[in-house]
Amino acid sequence: MASLRTVTVPPPRGPDESAQGDRTRLRYENVLGWPTVPGVPPRLVVGVAFDVLDVPAEAGCVALERLGAAGQGFPVALQAGRLRLLVAPGSADELLGLLDWLEWGGVGLDLVAVGEGGFMDAPVPWTPAAGPGGVRSAGTYGRGGDGPQGAAVWLRPPEPGREAGASLPTLSAMGTRGSRGDGAGPPDLVRLVNTVATQIHRVRLRRAGAGAAARAEGQPLAFS
Repeated sequence: MASLRTVTVPPPRGPDESAQGDRTRLRYENVLGWPTVPGVPPRLVVGVAFDVLDVPAEAGCVALERLGAAGQGFPVALQAGRLRLLVAPGSADELLGLLDWLEWGGVGLDLVAVGEGGFMDAPVPWTPAAGPGGVRSAGTYGRGGDGPQGAAVWLRPPEPGREAGASLPTLSAMGTRGSRGDGAGPPDLVRLVNTVATQIHRVRLRRAGAGAAARAEGQPLAFS
């Protein structure tokens, strides 16, 4: 079920951390033109340049692999075992209806939409991505998928000049067009949501099956 998540502002820290946070915030504002909120860490304002789909990292990473080349066309951040998939502004408002249309409504998926009025921690300044397709592996940051000391990090950073418009998944057919032509851009929102929802459900079923098998192994055999 889609809902709105906000990030709790941590307590004030030392001057060095505050200065680093200011540099990070100004980089987002000056390079990408994204509005921010001061703090440690600084936060990105959601609902202006982008909305966010917040999904479990395990399911989200598999979904991006399943999407192939289309899964490489938009920014993706990682924090605390969650992927933040950046999508076109207004997408959060479409999620519940889209899940119903895709027959995922009422399933109770661990899929959160953050739109206007929401925030996300600003990932630390981005560097060229590593790994196939320019996407970092979640495993780079540890078994739990966390960034260093719990900080948000980019698995695939935004590219200046391509962080908005057709570079973000959208309901519009333009969402499938990239700089190299049709099909070279990100997936449309329908395909993205359906792929992510499928992987979230599969992970849940797999874990439920593993839990049931473990409980069965712990039970004594009964003979009649």
